[in-house]
Amino acid sequence: MQEATADVDAAEVAALKEIALSGGVDGERKVSCAALGERLDASSQTASRRLQRLEAADLLEREVVADGQWVSLTTAGKSRLREEYADYRRLFEDDAALALAGSVTGGVGEGRHYISLPGYNRQFEERLGYEPYPGTLNVELDEESTRSRSELAAVEGIPIDEWEDEERTYGSATCYVATLEADSGSVEPVHVIVPDRTHHDADQIEVIAPQMLRDELGLDDGDRVVVEIEDA
Repeated sequence: MQEATADVDAAEVAALKEIALSGGVDGERKVSCAALGERLDASSQTASRRLQRLEAADLLEREVVADGQWVSLTTAGKSRLREEYADYRRLFEDDAALALAGSVTGGVGEGRHYISLPGYNRQFEERLGYEPYPGTLNVELDEESTRSRSELAAVEGIPIDEWEDEERTYGSATCYVATLEADSGSVEPVHVIVPDRTHHDADQIEVIAPQMLRDELGLDDGDRVVVEIEDA
């Protein structure tokens, strides 16, 4: 899952959107609190507080100068607006599926171990309807899909609860229903699994399925695939 930032309310997200619309997505943009407040139908003091909150939430970077301030969206700020965009797409576009594209890549072998653990395996059978092949298909996302990955937050997933044995506690995760498409064919259902605590970067996803996906589709490292995700 994506790393959490400090909570912001709808009014503060509206301010973030105004900064983006004025050019703050692609670089720094100079704004005054008076002008921003006018666009938000708020006082300059309220606009200033909203900018401070956005900065504290790591959604905005700003530098205050004598006649205003220079502001720009952070990576987290851009992701927050993409989540908003994804919500509206899903409201008004019936075919607004989330498609993530990338290349098959080798993992570090942890997937095989964790997928096979009984506390997870039992939940997979109960909630996904199958026992996964003991391993994951790792996909390194292309640049566009890396940007779109944050839209997973708007998709309804299947929770996998944390559990513990005599030695340690194992963390929770979310599974997202998907179809895996390659040049050689497609497989469904598969699930994108996103641990709450993960070492993976935002440009990688892991896919699980009842079968070994590499063998099923004849996949090798570097082969391009598309993972189309839908609500559970």
